[in-house]
This record gives sequence, structure tokens and C-alpha cells, in this order.
Amino acid sequence: MSPVIDCTSEDGLAEGIAAAAEAVRRGDVVVLPTDTVYGMGVDAFAADAVGAVLAAKGRGREMPLPVLVPNAQTVDGLAINVPAYAHDLIRAFWPGPLTLVLHSQASLMWDLGETNGTVALRMPENETALRLLTEVGPMAVTSANVSGQPPASSILDAATQLGSAVSVYLDAGPSAGGLASTILDCTRESPVILRAGAISAGQIQQVLGDIELGS
Repeated sequence: MSPVIDCTSEDGLAEGIAAAAEAVRRGDVVVLPTDTVYGMGVDAFAADAVGAVLAAKGRGREMPLPVLVPNAQTVDGLAINVPAYAHDLIRAFWPGPLTLVLHSQASLMWDLGETNGTVALRMPENETALRLLTEVGPMAVTSANVSGQPPASSILDAATQLGSAVSVYLDAGPSAGGLASTILDCTRESPVILRAGAISAGQIQQVLGDIELGS
């Protein structure tokens, strides 16, 4: 059985991060908490590992995986032509439940699915997730559930659905739950909401000022 590590104490968190980091570097799948629901994630640059996540989830390549990052500075290494309004939104809402779709750096050796030259980036507001991301770098992460089933709000939910497809489970207690992240297309002159979520259109518009939300 895959280990479940209690990360609710500092010692447990250190043990969990070390075990999960080792698994990610091997190209294995791990389950980690985020600021919404539990996620299943891998090294964003390990194509075989990304394929393993898609297979475990029962998800096709036409739905590419988003990437979680440890800090805002990572964005400029992963994306190009990032508009000024995207940087404004990052300053306002990261870490937090806002995912930005940007033009991907063409030189990066990764395969997240059929992205059409874009990448969806987010910095989660969760200590365990940020500690792991700081240790291993950007991770391709999706909700820890089989497609068509409810997202996992606990480690038991995740393990029941995913079992041995995951190498390490990081247990930080019940997830914060709530709404999923808002997804915003920032590849054009005006941003467009692709998925409504925890950050409202009104909150986004307050930051954008004179820039109108597209449709």
C-alpha cells in the first residue's frame, strides 16, 4: 500500500515533503493538499509521469494539465509575452485560487497534453503544497479523483479512487473545499474568464481598471 504521511505537525510535514519530493523526482505520482481540493501531481517536465496522471484520472490529452508554481517569479521562466494586466492579477490574487492561461515558452521540454502552445499557471495558498513546489519546482497537478467522480476533499477520498496509482499521499486534514479556481485566458489583449470560480468577475475587474473583461 502507498504510504499516507500525516503533515499536520512540523515533523510530519518535513517527512512528507522529503518522501513526496523523492517520489516526484523518480517520476511518480503524489497526492497533495491545495487551497481548494486535494490534487494529484507530478514533475511538470516528466512526460511519462504526466501520462500516468492522465491514465489514472481517465482523462484524455485534449484536457491538458495545469501547472502549480512555488512563486510568482517562476512565471517568466515558463511563459512568454505575459501582459501587464496578468502581472497585476498575480500581485493581487497569488497565492490563491486564480489560474492564468498564458503563452508557453516554446523552448521548454514538457508535454502537458494538447495545450496549443499555452500553459495554465497557479500559485496555491497552501503551506504543504508550496513547500513541495519549492523543493521540486513546477508540478502538473489536477484534482485527485477519477474523471466523473467528485473531487477528493480528504486523503481517504483520494486513496479510495486512486489507490496504488499514487506513490505518496500527503495528508493535511480535510481540504478547504469551496469553489474551484477561476481560470482566466490571458493570451489576448483583454482577459477572458474560461471558468468561473472562487475569484469573481467583479474582483478581477477591480484590479483591471480600464481593461474590460472579454467574452
